[in-house]
Amino acid sequence: MNLTPKQIVAELDRYIIGQTKAKRAVAIALRNRYRRSMLPETVREEITPKNIIMKGPTGVGKTEIARRLAKIVRAPFIKVEATKFTEVGYVGRDVESMIRDLAETAVHLVKEEQMAVVENKARKFAEDKILDIIVKARKKNNADLAESVIRAQATDELRDGKLNKQLVEIELAATPPQIQAMPGMSIDLNLGDMLGGLGDMLPQRKKRRKVTVEEAVNLLMEEESERLLDMDAIKAEGVRRAQEDGIIFIDEIDKIANRQGSGGGMDVSREGVQRDILPIVEGCTVMTKYGAIKTDYILFIASGAFQISSVTDLIPELQGRFPIRVDLESLTFDDFVKIFTEPENAVTRQYAAMLSVENITLTFTRDAIEEMSRIAVLENETGEDIGARRLHTVMESLLEDISFNADGNNPELEVKVDKTYVSEHLAKEISAHDLKKYIL
Repeated sequence: MNLTPKQIVAELDRYIIGQTKAKRAVAIALRNRYRRSMLPETVREEITPKNIIMKGPTGVGKTEIARRLAKIVRAPFIKVEATKFTEVGYVGRDVESMIRDLAETAVHLVKEEQMAVVENKARKFAEDKILDIIVKARKKNNADLAESVIRAQATDELRDGKLNKQLVEIELAATPPQIQAMPGMSIDLNLGDMLGGLGDMLPQRKKRRKVTVEEAVNLLMEEESERLLDMDAIKAEGVRRAQEDGIIFIDEIDKIANRQGSGGGMDVSREGVQRDILPIVEGCTVMTKYGAIKTDYILFIASGAFQISSVTDLIPELQGRFPIRVDLESLTFDDFVKIFTEPENAVTRQYAAMLSVENITLTFTRDAIEEMSRIAVLENETGEDIGARRLHTVMESLLEDISFNADGNNPELEVKVDKTYVSEHLAKEISAHDLKKYIL
């Protein structure tokens, strides 16, 4: 999907309010990948991604921008937390594991696409298998009836879902035993992988299972799809996509910065993790179970709140590998109003959808949304600034009584939330802020 930067920003605007600078930065970085792919190979090899570091308080959209970006382009994407990594020589996750995780994600993405390609063929195979079982059983009880008639009737019932809950016994290939990795190691092999081509020559073990027709179709489809897929080609394409299109989002990078004026073992450890990350971001080759992956063209997006540290507290070499820096702003009253009303996944729509299950129609007036936004801003200003996550806190407090008492047994009920309702149900929060005005 070769979207222009404007189209990418427009897609991000559907789910994320504000933060135009950050959206423009990632949109340009993404478009530059397409531009690079259209160049001659000799020129293409010289162009590497311009990695991005996003600075801003929690809950303002840093992670969501990266996550939505990956969905838009169907690129291999993983989110890792910098604090989870340890310096080489210590027990814990090594930084190369992020590349192995990216490879796993890329192969899974390609496999999903290929499963969709063979879906119709696999479904026909699975349905034919189920029909064989059903027709054989019915023929015993209807010996005089032609098999073609029985099959035609069973086919119609299967397609209409009338057989979904009927139990059938099917044969499935036994899953090869896995080799369990020791803590801190990254081994993921089965005996089939170790035996290679020899594994294909060995007789395949089968196991019998009694399941519903609906489940049987899905299990047989999955097994047949696996048989139809060219896993070598999928793995090769997965490695290529991880290298060329992969996006790694490193969250909480501020937590491994060396804070000014501090020192000691903890800072040494943080710097060690930074130095381990450096070659990955600079460009190196990492071995994965799918093959070697060059990290030169992977796009890295780092983020952090940087409340008690600064981007300049990172080691200079690592700073240099993130040439694009974007500051994300704290959310304002107007931002909160828009977040409540505009995105397709707006929190008000989410809660309304959940309560509709209980036969409750939930609506919000404009003045209610403005009052909730005012309270959210005050909570962030006087307490910890947790950005848009504050809206969930407000909504949970506001709708606690309704959520607790709703059980789905009542007839259709309409609940309109207005400013008065908000004031009554969030009186404690409002009172706390009013009192703080008098505290010197």
